[in-house]
Amino acid sequence: MSTLMNVSLSLSNLPLNGVTVVVTRPAHQAQGLRALIESRGGKVILFPVLEIQDTEDTGPVRALIERLDGFDMAIFISANAVHKALPMITARGPLPSQLRLVTVGEGTAKALQKYGRSPDLCPREQSSSEALLALPEMQQVRGKNIVIFRGEGGRELLDDTLRQRGANVVYAEVYRRARPATDPGELHDELRRGKVGVISVTSNTGLVNLLELAGPAVRNSLLATPLVVMSERNIEHARRLGFAGPIAMAKQASDAGLVEAIEDLVKTRTTA
Repeated sequence: MSTLMNVSLSLSNLPLNGVTVVVTRPAHQAQGLRALIESRGGKVILFPVLEIQDTEDTGPVRALIERLDGFDMAIFISANAVHKALPMITARGPLPSQLRLVTVGEGTAKALQKYGRSPDLCPREQSSSEALLALPEMQQVRGKNIVIFRGEGGRELLDDTLRQRGANVVYAEVYRRARPATDPGELHDELRRGKVGVISVTSNTGLVNLLELAGPAVRNSLLATPLVVMSERNIEHARRLGFAGPIAMAKQASDAGLVEAIEDLVKTRTTA
């Protein structure tokens, strides 16, 4: 058997062989997911629907970081929150020894580890604010001073619940989300040819931006395309927006979790 035939047979056994996956992560965060999909035989279309930008005024955050010694807990909502906050924090000096570091998911925990620290607390079964709030350590927070590092805007669930439990909570908004000027040409071509197998979207804002950036010309095809998302909230929001195809949820908020969900979705559709 020729080497070329061996390679062909090897590729055909890969779980995503022949599957085109649209990756909508911000451009600077897409390469890890792209590499995992391609290693499993898939074709990737990069279609960023979010751009992470610095806040216009970092003064309030820097002033809060100067008071970090007075906090008991720092919660990081996302990997972006870690990457924006940690350089500012460590420029001031070492992290306060009493400060417990908390991440909402595994992906955020891995981002923190790149700065030499593992989180003191992170939900393992599911990556969400609800899962974090359900942990025993988050029940008795009365009198605790807690800072939440996040992007501008977003959900108020953590703040509201922790305040109800008696904590003193402040936000440190360290980045903002913007809609990039993504060229929809390749996405349009592949949708019209019926070649898009799965679209990966990791936030509700991303779902909205996906529809806006793709435009009305391919809306019906887009709404019928299978999705892989991060949370039940994403599924609910996708349905409200009109996505009617199969939707799978990653078990872990990480690139590996997304790829596993993509493979499961493709396998289910293939054997159906």
